[in-house]
Amino acid sequence: MKNNDYEIVMGLEVHAELSTKTKIFCSCPTEFGGEPNTHTCPICMAMPGTLPVLNEKVVEYAVKAGLATNCEIARDSKNDRKNYFYPDLPKSYQISQFDKPLCEHGYIEIETGEGEKKKIRLTRIHIEEDAGKLNHNEFGGGSLVDLNRAGVPLIEIVSEPDLRTTEEVDAYLKKLKSILEYIEVSDCKMQEGSFRADVNVSVRKKGEEKYGTRTEMKNMNSFRSIIRAIEYEADRQIDILEEGGTIEQETLRWDDVSGKTFSMRDKEDAQDYRYFPDPDLVAIRLSEEYIQAMKESLPELPESRKQRYIEEYGLSQKDSNLLTASKYLSNLFEEAEAICKNPKAVANWLLSDVSRILNEKELEPDAIPFTAEQLAKMIQLIEKGTISSAIGKKVITELFENPKDPEEIIKEKGWIQISDEGAIGEVVKKVLEANPQSIADYKAGKDKALGFLVGQAMKETKGKANPQMLNKMFLEELKK
Repeated sequence: MKNNDYEIVMGLEVHAELSTKTKIFCSCPTEFGGEPNTHTCPICMAMPGTLPVLNEKVVEYAVKAGLATNCEIARDSKNDRKNYFYPDLPKSYQISQFDKPLCEHGYIEIETGEGEKKKIRLTRIHIEEDAGKLNHNEFGGGSLVDLNRAGVPLIEIVSEPDLRTTEEVDAYLKKLKSILEYIEVSDCKMQEGSFRADVNVSVRKKGEEKYGTRTEMKNMNSFRSIIRAIEYEADRQIDILEEGGTIEQETLRWDDVSGKTFSMRDKEDAQDYRYFPDPDLVAIRLSEEYIQAMKESLPELPESRKQRYIEEYGLSQKDSNLLTASKYLSNLFEEAEAICKNPKAVANWLLSDVSRILNEKELEPDAIPFTAEQLAKMIQLIEKGTISSAIGKKVITELFENPKDPEEIIKEKGWIQISDEGAIGEVVKKVLEANPQSIADYKAGKDKALGFLVGQAMKETKGKANPQMLNKMFLEELKK
């Protein structure tokens, strides 16, 4: 943010598609993709005379999400019609929840940049149906509607305007995504629109209590884009206020290519939607026994798993945080550790080389192609001295391209470590003869010269020499 006299005030409305096999009010499949309009039926296409029937799993998943985020669960809830016109909403109203949501008054605890804990309050979590999708012809041929997504169940998670920095927004979204993945109510695949956010942004002078006028940026499904959009929108609002203008309450579209926001329409308020109870659906009544059963069915959550990693495996808080942020990565860590019994080595490989390759390829952890057994086997090969750590890096790269038994890889590539004293002695002799200056430097007290000589020997053997043996033999020669 360009002007430090202001602070940003943000609240998020996160939409997460639920991982049910069928849609919210009919038996059509929810799976992503498929030819347009093939995952449809008269109910999700809103044909006259059809009646919706609520999918029980949708309520179960929403209640689990509420319990995992410290919400109060409503014993008495209902569905409402939210009336507005979207061309990809076949009924011209959306079945959602208005004044009686399933979950209210929760919170998520995040860590701020200063390492302090902060609670971000949740106003509510409610269930609703997703809309279809318009496919636009950019060459002027009009638009075609695909209703495969219409009726896919969503939960909308609405936060209070408690977020003040982009770092807090990033931490909040990642924590929320992680919780939903752990309890297995949503796959949270952002690239498929399963986890997306509407971002409300306003600015005010530091010290002011009154909120500024907010704008809303719709349907954002990339952490990077959300951060860029907030920074741009905050600066835009500050520039308007500094020039004596006023902020209009409106809905905006973020364009990632130009890095700018564009107005879509005036922002609607609740009264604009003309909510009323859906007459075709019965009320939702939950017993104490049902809610207790849901509570007991919750798995270990990321916060508790993180604490266990610190206490049980002796990992640092930072490493535990990074590992438990992704359920897939965390499970991979636990499975590999159970085989090779070396938690620190498994954590190091996952958080260094594996994470680096994922970032380079712009992949999520669940795209890791190799198994926990293959990772554990590679670590065991290093422990046995069959390969060096330097070769281990090459094996990891190869596992991404060609996931198979690491022992097969090193045999095929000729990467087995040289631990023969005679062969290593020859290499040491050759490197010393080629680097008389390094010998002089070491004898003059420059210890770094030893590291240089070992590096040259590793280069000579293409990383295959046993580094411990190299160190030992270089020292013996240098002390003569």
